[in-house]
Amino acid sequence: MEKFYISDFCSLRNNRVFKNGEEIYSDVTSESIKDFAKGLYKSLDLKYPKFHKMDELCKLGFLATEVLISHMEAIDQDTALVLSNRASSLDTDRKHQVSIDDRANFYPSPAVFVYTLPNIIMGEISIKNKLKSENAFFISEHFDPEFIANYSQVLLQTGKASNVICGWVDLDNDKYDVFLAFLSKKGKKELTKKELNNLYNQ
Repeated sequence: MEKFYISDFCSLRNNRVFKNGEEIYSDVTSESIKDFAKGLYKSLDLKYPKFHKMDELCKLGFLATEVLISHMEAIDQDTALVLSNRASSLDTDRKHQVSIDDRANFYPSPAVFVYTLPNIIMGEISIKNKLKSENAFFISEHFDPEFIANYSQVLLQTGKASNVICGWVDLDNDKYDVFLAFLSKKGKKELTKKELNNLYNQ
């Protein structure tokens, strides 16, 4: 059976950003996810106006992807996206619910409603990087490295994807946990459930 590898990985937690085990950004003074995301966006020197219209969950997934692939000139359009979390789009769903609960000021915002599905993250990532690939977003109680590894391996083995960006993008009540890994045919860390779990828990 062909082997696949984890060539790069990153995490966003507690206002700190790590790539391949090394801290590359920190902003301990940020009091909100919005401020943290804005600071990271600037530090990456991104020029993508649509970023400012995204909800916080989408910003986290988008920024993590940009960190993950920051050393690459471009990624193959057949790079698949396999993401998961435990809360779906609940953080934004609450904001949308507030906008329809107030009958005196009833005006649900289409800009908020757009983000009441978690797979919009993959849409934004795909548009930015011109991906025309397989993608899936799964909901589970916790990060499931065995499921993610197995699903990604099937995509790679069957030729449905040339590479895979996989991981965990979770946000609920301002508590966030983001971990992404880039899977390919090259790398030093073999793609296994154990290795993926070890990297997630670093």
